[in-house]
Amino acid sequence: MRAGGRKPAIIGLAGPTLAPEEVALLRAERPLGVILFRRNVVDPAQLRALTTSIREILGAATPILVDQEGGRVARLRAPHWPEFPPPSVFEHGAAEPARANAEALARMCLAEGLDVVCAPCLDLRLPGAHDVIGDRAFSAEPEEVARLGAAWVAGLRAGGVMPVLKHIPGHGRATLDSHLALPVVTADRATLAADFTPFRALAAPDLWAMTAHILYPALDPERCATLSPRVIAEVIRGEIGFTGFLISDDLAMKALDGSPGALAAQALAAGCDAVLHCSGVLAESAAVLDACPVTADA
Repeated sequence: MRAGGRKPAIIGLAGPTLAPEEVALLRAERPLGVILFRRNVVDPAQLRALTTSIREILGAATPILVDQEGGRVARLRAPHWPEFPPPSVFEHGAAEPARANAEALARMCLAEGLDVVCAPCLDLRLPGAHDVIGDRAFSAEPEEVARLGAAWVAGLRAGGVMPVLKHIPGHGRATLDSHLALPVVTADRATLAADFTPFRALAAPDLWAMTAHILYPALDPERCATLSPRVIAEVIRGEIGFTGFLISDDLAMKALDGSPGALAAQALAAGCDAVLHCSGVLAESAAVLDACPVTADA
């Protein structure tokens, strides 16, 4: 999925079809990929036409991402697609139903041209935390999250899509929604080791992972994980041992303060392999892409 001559950015689109201005931007700037949301999805025929049109411009191997976890985080929904349960329902159950569920979800996405599924959530479901994670997480127990996360990854891969582990190094202790504000997790490093456990267990070199927009003072008192060279090098790449393809969470989220281009440059400089910008606002996407270098191996 890594394509030469691309810019290491994955961008959102405004609607269910490519606007002429978007076509021009994709042709001129050649982002690594595209991520689709509910605003981009009407029905199977429309969605297949959209994913086909994206790849006609960017190439057949272009990754097209979707957040399709099941439960409340799902872009493909009834009546056109089956509804899948939230990951929490699999807690303490056999691994096979979780694997089979993920495979069915993957096959559904792949049939519509979506080949990167932003799941599973390897965050812990902890009491007192903000419910932005909640039932998106398998369990409060690190070993259970790792067990079911492994089943989920196996199912997604059997269904033909690339999983994206999220939100590394762990979003489960946040008491704020990073879509709206910057969470500060004050746990010490020894406590945070539990959050790292599922990511360490699944840190295969051929997987993708997505960073957390969270400030962990015990890890870096100044910069959130997405923008922190220290967290990415010492924790994500070091202690956790993730050597796969690392993308930022959405740079348009309110946890981050700064212009789209500046944030993209900071995330790449911190050690992200690619940045994610999801708003679909053309000027913002253009600014992100303008800040990204052309890479031979994006």
